[in-house]
Amino acid sequence: MADTLGAGWALDWIKKTAAVVNAQREELTDLDRAIGDGDHGANLDRGFQAVLVKLDGATPATAGEVLKTVATTLISTVGGASGALYGTAFLRASKLGDSDLDAAGVVALLQAGVDGIVQRGKASVGEKTMVDAWTPALAAGNEAVAAGKSPAEVLDAMAVAAQEGAVATEPLVATKGRASYLGERSAGHRDPGAQSTAYVLRAAADAAAAA
Repeated sequence: MADTLGAGWALDWIKKTAAVVNAQREELTDLDRAIGDGDHGANLDRGFQAVLVKLDGATPATAGEVLKTVATTLISTVGGASGALYGTAFLRASKLGDSDLDAAGVVALLQAGVDGIVQRGKASVGEKTMVDAWTPALAAGNEAVAAGKSPAEVLDAMAVAAQEGAVATEPLVATKGRASYLGERSAGHRDPGAQSTAYVLRAAADAAAAA
């Protein structure tokens, strides 16, 4: 496992993300159909497949270049809130990816992305959104950094926490976004954005482990 992560890791991360989103497209769509517009899986899959086309044959020098391409492509091809939120996250993150990232740098990059999500979506913890997966992930990442873990270990801890956060959205009542229209009926369903967040972070961790 590498001590720092750069463009190669970022490319592999996005390729792995595209693969898992494609594989879990129907699951994400079913989750969204229960409490949303039913298009989360399809929208994300279309977006990341377009990203793969843009990155095909590309030789980016930094992780930041990779993530900026991801951001602009998602924003232009993905409809609904997910395109704007993920696009904003990758765009904010790209600004911290000009040099190779150590463990603390990885968490800082992802923190910048989450700050963009929060600012764009005006969501906070407990509202049954992707923030409920990102927030525990960041906490776990900071703990792993403090414990002297490697970038791959930090990302693995974040991915585990994100999945736990996604599961923990099931009993919550949505108070933000399309799901909030259901009120109490939104309880008992997992938030699709939180689940896709867990997949994105698992892809990042797997790419780091292979770096």
